Amino acid sequence: MPHAELARSRGVHVHHLNIGQPDLATVAPMLEAYRLFDEAVIAYSPSEGFLEYREALADYYNRLDVAGSEIRPDQILVTVGGSEALLFAIAATCDPGDQILVVEPYYTNYRGFAHILGVEVVPVTTHASEDFHLAADRVREAMGPRVRALVVPTPGNPTGMVLRHGDLAEIGQVCVENGIFFIVDEVYREFVYPEDEEPSTLAPSVLEIPDLESHAVVIDSVSKRYSGCGVRIGCLVTRNPELRSACLCFAQARLSPPTIDQHAAAAALRTPPHDMQTMIDAYRKRRDLLVDGLNAIPGVSCPRPKGAFYLIADLPVEDSEDFCIFLLRSFDVDRETLMMAPAEGFYATPGSGRNQVRLAYVLSCEKLTRCLNILREGLLAYAAR
Repeated sequence: MPHAELARSRGVHVHHLNIGQPDLATVAPMLEAYRLFDEAVIAYSPSEGFLEYREALADYYNRLDVAGSEIRPDQILVTVGGSEALLFAIAATCDPGDQILVVEPYYTNYRGFAHILGVEVVPVTTHASEDFHLAADRVREAMGPRVRALVVPTPGNPTGMVLRHGDLAEIGQVCVENGIFFIVDEVYREFVYPEDEEPSTLAPSVLEIPDLESHAVVIDSVSKRYSGCGVRIGCLVTRNPELRSACLCFAQARLSPPTIDQHAAAAALRTPPHDMQTMIDAYRKRRDLLVDGLNAIPGVSCPRPKGAFYLIADLPVEDSEDFCIFLLRSFDVDRETLMMAPAEGFYATPGSGRNQVRLAYVLSCEKLTRCLNILREGLLAYAAR
């Protein structure tokens, strides 16, 4: 960020593809709920979240193809964003000195929260040459005596990887066999892009997999689904009553999730399917434009993500962090430049990701086209230094 501030100080506009902040409008029902809120006192909410909101969430999850018993409100804990749900899940399943398995490359806060709790991250590496697919055998190979949980995002940040129903079942079985928890980050569930142009279906949920009642934990959030990143509401869903009770203890310690935001999040559940599909279609167009444009630049390559709105790209550089800083401090095209996230920070394996960047396709197609031109010209200028 200091390098981006320097670029702005010299009159250069910075296109931010380094962070998943969508530019699409927050859904209308959510905005309307904020406008209509008129209670005289903004009071604490229950530590587990308002019952009415948890009932609405249960209805939402039960519209998925859930296996076994339906999800009940008392199996849901409302949290301050998906981040707090993740923090609670790791804290409740691990003691200091324990380990969690994390799919690599991974969302950096997985490691950050583990570090806060004194928990060690053990990477399960996936590769661009395999579309970052996670195989159950790799999870099994990474298992050790101090492992207490596996954390998997699907659809994934930063790779866009989406696990199929069969993948979730196989990986879940490995978790059952080893007596560990299966924590699945499903924040981007709606954002999947089938190969054809048919309307998208939801990514499979771990809640759909039978025989995982004691092991499965879902992390969820309204931030990306409804383009409301500043609406700090998430939730944790589990059929394991002891785990939910442990997480509730942490929730009681922090008192309550935001009151007004829960009303807005409940309203967002009433967003018309057509509006959600419009958002998904916009991300698909952006994905296709960016992936095709990147792969057309000499030396650049990236697989086509199946979901979310992120991708990992290989660049023809030895140190992507140095290149990203160069773009901000020393380069522009018509007073515009580009900010990307060096990918080394998304890996636990030393030296991995040094020539990679993560991009979030959260800007308009017009802006993405300009970003591709900046990247192309920037690579030429960087090589010619």
